[in-house]
Amino acid sequence: MDDADLLETRLDRRVVHRGGYLTLNLDTIEDARGLRHQREVIEHPGAVAIVALDGGEVLMVRQFRTAVAQLLLEIPAGTLDRSPDGAKEDPALAAPRELGEETGFHAATWRRLGHFFTAPGFADEDMHLFLATDLTPIPGYSGPDTDERIHVERIAWRRAVEMAGSGEIVDGKSILAIFWVDALAARGEVRL
Repeated sequence: MDDADLLETRLDRRVVHRGGYLTLNLDTIEDARGLRHQREVIEHPGAVAIVALDGGEVLMVRQFRTAVAQLLLEIPAGTLDRSPDGAKEDPALAAPRELGEETGFHAATWRRLGHFFTAPGFADEDMHLFLATDLTPIPGYSGPDTDERIHVERIAWRRAVEMAGSGEIVDGKSILAIFWVDALAARGEVRL
């Protein structure tokens, strides 16, 4: 199948707002028929999300999310840092940092599961998903960053799968990650 008729070419980009880590752009594109359209696009440095398994439980964080005005139960996650030259942090380095900052745990074993775009209709955020096992507490852990208010919760693995399927967990990355790991476990690739 030839998909050439689906392609778009960006002709112009205007920065509408540049924030701490997000940039809102207004792109002018031309479709395959030669018609021009406007697209609002959010640039994001990317992020990591971690399924942290410990003794048949998954570590999750409960936090208030301003954009949806709700408390959400989520797997630990965080944004990739950028260096002064604009280069993005290696996700394999960011994942242990974020797990430690949000939960107070180190993982001895890491497995990269894959990546996905969180909302490609309007943002370029690429989420890198990891499985962390063999957890140990970080000595002297004093809690998350000062700008984060979160509670760490341990949820039995089967209960987390039920919650993702019933709508009790509504965070997309968490639902996807839980089902992803559950599918790997069903195939015998992950021991829960």
